[in-house]
Amino acid sequence: MHDPQPATPVSASNPALETVEERLAPPPERTGLGSFRGVAAVCICGIFAFLNLYVTQPLLPLLEHLFHASKSAVGLTVSASTLGVALSAPILGALAEQMSRKRVIVTCTLALAVPTLLAATSPGLHAMVFWRLLQGLILPGIFAITITYIGEEWNHHAVPIVMSIYVSGTAFGGFLGRMIAGVAAERLNWRWSFVLLGALTLLGAILIARWLPEEKRPIPRGPETSLTAKLGAMLQHFRNPQLVATFAVGFGMLFALVGTFTYITFYLADAPFHLSTEALSYLFAIYLVGLIVTPAGGYLVTRIGMRAGIALAIGACLAGALLTLSHLLWVVVLAGLGLVCTGVFIAQATANSFLRIAAPAGGRASAAGLYICCYYIGGTAGGVIPAYVWSLGKWPACVALIACELAVTLVIALVGWRMPKQAH
Repeated sequence: MHDPQPATPVSASNPALETVEERLAPPPERTGLGSFRGVAAVCICGIFAFLNLYVTQPLLPLLEHLFHASKSAVGLTVSASTLGVALSAPILGALAEQMSRKRVIVTCTLALAVPTLLAATSPGLHAMVFWRLLQGLILPGIFAITITYIGEEWNHHAVPIVMSIYVSGTAFGGFLGRMIAGVAAERLNWRWSFVLLGALTLLGAILIARWLPEEKRPIPRGPETSLTAKLGAMLQHFRNPQLVATFAVGFGMLFALVGTFTYITFYLADAPFHLSTEALSYLFAIYLVGLIVTPAGGYLVTRIGMRAGIALAIGACLAGALLTLSHLLWVVVLAGLGLVCTGVFIAQATANSFLRIAAPAGGRASAAGLYICCYYIGGTAGGVIPAYVWSLGKWPACVALIACELAVTLVIALVGWRMPKQAH
């Protein structure tokens, strides 16, 4: 059984004729993990990309009170950024096929600091949502391109480990951004949250420019590299069942993560917990679990296989969501949210690695762009849909929704990730 592949030329070969073994063949440029500075730079890309994405999550109860808005309205400060990512990821993914990966990453990190700083000037909720949308439109230049950079610059045996280190960076960045936002809002003012994050983003751009190695991949030229050709080839990815399943996994995992961490803040701000804004920001310290667990999970996936790895990851996430129903704070945070984080991070690293297998060599950046698009459409849905379920049964209703969504994602992954005969 052969998966249909896009017929976009790659060098002198046609990826439609490319076998799974050829896609798995290691790139000749870089073997092993390479230099420490290169791996550290990839981790820094993850940190400063995710520093800004979810910063308003611990502020939601505060914003609800400050702007006299509904939960769904303040939830837009989260979903606007994820929607921006979803909208721009396919275009940036296609454009990046013929551009320097490093140059795109550095430029987008610099540009990201602008709307972050301007968000501090927001006179009201609508202005904040606008700046959050603009942040999201820029972010795929870091997300999608770093994923592609890793897949092209490291040997295929090292990709799961390097990808896991990158995901660990995203975990730390996600925690750091939320913590800075929550503490600054509680002790200073919510505007200082964005000022501090904007300044740190500028620092991140400098570090990435200095440490990230120049890619050794030659930049393709010719009519087949035009934006029109790349967008056309991108649509061909939807003919590949393995890629479609991977896109669905991305949608499902971020829906679960955003839905859980956005609406659990309302649950924990209410009785019997009554957590403050600063306390809610410390809640996201559980993301640091990913610093240890995700690289270990990436190593495990190389041993047990990607289908078993994704099943284990989604199962952990599902168990964690159910444990958040406890009225014991330590069970909710350490067991519940800890398992949700662990499952989502390992699933993300596994899906990113699977992209390299499922996508043709000449279309990996565009495939990554589509994956990011679907991933953040899931995040946008996860930031909005649970608000309506909340009105039916508060947090238990949200958990039921997330659990059902995870079960569907698991079935899609197990069916869609079955390898064709050539891979065995």
